[in-house]
Amino acid sequence: MKRKGLLLVAFSALLVLLTGCNSLTVLNPKGPVAKTQSDVIIFSILTMALILLVVYILYIYMLTKYRASKAAPDYEPPHDEGSKWLEFTWTAIPVVIVVILSVITVRSTYAVEKVPAGYENQKPLVIYAASSNWKWHFSYPEEGIETVNYVNFPTNRPVEFRLYSYGPISSFWIPQLAGQKYAMSDMVTKLHIVAEHEGSYMGKNSNFSGKGFAHMEFEALAMKPSEYDKWVKEVKESATALTEQEFDSLLKAEHVGRKTYTSTHLAFKPAPEGENAGHQHGGSEGTKNGSDMENMDHSDMEGMDHSKMEGMDHSANNEQGSGGN
Repeated sequence: MKRKGLLLVAFSALLVLLTGCNSLTVLNPKGPVAKTQSDVIIFSILTMALILLVVYILYIYMLTKYRASKAAPDYEPPHDEGSKWLEFTWTAIPVVIVVILSVITVRSTYAVEKVPAGYENQKPLVIYAASSNWKWHFSYPEEGIETVNYVNFPTNRPVEFRLYSYGPISSFWIPQLAGQKYAMSDMVTKLHIVAEHEGSYMGKNSNFSGKGFAHMEFEALAMKPSEYDKWVKEVKESATALTEQEFDSLLKAEHVGRKTYTSTHLAFKPAPEGENAGHQHGGSEGTKNGSDMENMDHSDMEGMDHSKMEGMDHSANNEQGSGGN
């Protein structure tokens, strides 16, 4: 009776949890990337449910067949040798299940890491999404505009988000359009999405990054291409330009509302372009120093006489190194 009671309580709690949500957004995809991930989740759940069903059936069967009986205390059941075929079967079945899940996982992972099938020939809309404590900055280099804490894009066109961070690691996530992907400093990660339905979708940071983490949400609005073009035109006509001083103040502020600008911070604080980008998008001083080093003319060093340097005494450097210890 206790076991049945616990199962009933657990089942009731699960029902309350599921019915308490207006919509399980992960299982309500609005784009091909999210659809691929939703299919994998559903397939995995059904597979696990089938395994649980078989286990519970066998469990009940064993409890019923080998329950205590009224046989004599000294009764011994006849000896029964094990079956090699049964042993092979219950060893092979888990292996097959793991192989199937592995193949599906690998194939779906490769599928969501590139432009969705059917949209390969379209030029993607590139949007740089940078996180800071605790907000999101969206830069549109193609349009020359920037938004804070909201992002708009056209439907039925591939969008390539280029993610990085001006603070701790964040996780960019629009559940109905794609799975989460990390935004980190000094490197760019890419996330491909396509919104096949118009609508407003919730976006958020799914990685705990400090006290303001719970408020780090944004609106992702999928619009008709004509409405998107109209919105871009209105922004260029009405918004103000983003200055470096304004951007620095945005980075220092913990929470800000929705903001719109007619220029992007990429002009004075470019985003890193790869995993080995160094501190290219850090402080402005580091950016300037980095660019000066890259543009330095080394031709004057070719004729330099290095003979005077051969006998240089490095003892001072050694003393500094030992002193640091």
